[in-house]
Amino acid sequence: MAEPMYKQIAEDLRRQIDSGELEPGAKLPTELELRERFNNASRNTVRDAIRSLTTRGLVITRPGQGTFVTDRIDPFQITLSTDTESGLGGGEGIAYRSAALAQQRKPEASTPRVEIQTATGVALRELQLPVKAQVVCRHQVLTIDKKPWSMQTSFYPIEFVPKAPLLIQAVDIEQGTVRYVAETLGFEQAGYRDQVSARPPNEGEIAFFKLPEVGVSVIETIRTAYERSGLPIRCTVTVWPADRNRLVYNIGDVPKEITSPAPLGENGDATP
Repeated sequence: MAEPMYKQIAEDLRRQIDSGELEPGAKLPTELELRERFNNASRNTVRDAIRSLTTRGLVITRPGQGTFVTDRIDPFQITLSTDTESGLGGGEGIAYRSAALAQQRKPEASTPRVEIQTATGVALRELQLPVKAQVVCRHQVLTIDKKPWSMQTSFYPIEFVPKAPLLIQAVDIEQGTVRYVAETLGFEQAGYRDQVSARPPNEGEIAFFKLPEVGVSVIETIRTAYERSGLPIRCTVTVWPADRNRLVYNIGDVPKEITSPAPLGENGDATP
């Protein structure tokens, strides 16, 4: 029995994508052009073919622009658990860049955008602050090989600023904020708690990460860091598209050759 026409159209386009005839970012023929190419196939047949390719992550439709071949994404592995040598957590700032370099990828980070806000939601709850308390908000986006990979927002109590003034400056903190807070305030990070959830991306995330309208979720991690007395000293919210990130936790005695290829850098963990 012959395959349904929509499958034949989808298979023909898939072969062109796999062969490189249709390169990443290339625009597919219009609906009318596809109908004419495939013996005046119906509109619904062509749309079913495009839907099949979209479901497989091969193309993305942008309203008002057309349908385009998606980029082939090489997933990036990032270890979020505590590094046994430094005692600090991975997945942020310097550690993120170190992991990328270890995997022969090119990491870049934006200049932090800094704001002072009234604490609400996650920041209010995780930092255990009183209502109407203010926080320093440091926001940064990270890319790998020129592609947007994650968005991070870290919150710090406003009371930290007098002794740690770099927190409110839109600059990278060379030694990382974990060490900077320890050096200026004496708050050594003793541990952290990660909360991990998956959800649909919002409009801003779809635009920044260049995601399809449907089919790709984002992973959101909420990391709350504590000093030895149990005081929460930082809350970092990171958004990771699920199509290009693999989040790893190593717990207990895991062979070193398994925990690679993302060793922490010389400066250990750091946040935006």
